[in-house]
Amino acid sequence: MCACVAHENATMTPLGAKIRELREARGISLKDMAAALNVSSAYLSALEHGKRGKPTGFLLHRMITFFNVIWDEAEELQRLAEMSDPKVTIDTGGLLPEATELTNRMALDIGKLEVEDLRFLRDELVKRSGKKR
Repeated sequence: MCACVAHENATMTPLGAKIRELREARGISLKDMAAALNVSSAYLSALEHGKRGKPTGFLLHRMITFFNVIWDEAEELQRLAEMSDPKVTIDTGGLLPEATELTNRMALDIGKLEVEDLRFLRDELVKRSGKKR
């Protein structure tokens, strides 16, 4: 079994891991945060564990307010939300054959990669596409 599956946050999305980190650093229980945000504990847990897609913009704003984070952290939460859809669909129609091959290879093999490999590939893709992380 690869380290990425055995890792504690393996089933979390980037946003879910950050929410849990913020919550635990402040000593806030899942139940208390859910009550403050007017959502169920089950929903918040599912959001943390990647079983729910990214939250609505309204709920994300309420989370930012709840944690009372500074601008940079708020922007980071927004960026993480955009990168936290656990069920991505990629349409490669009209793209180069290499794009189709790459997306299919990722779909087949992503679960076999170690966390270091995933970080490397992510960073390389960001660098080569000219986008900010």
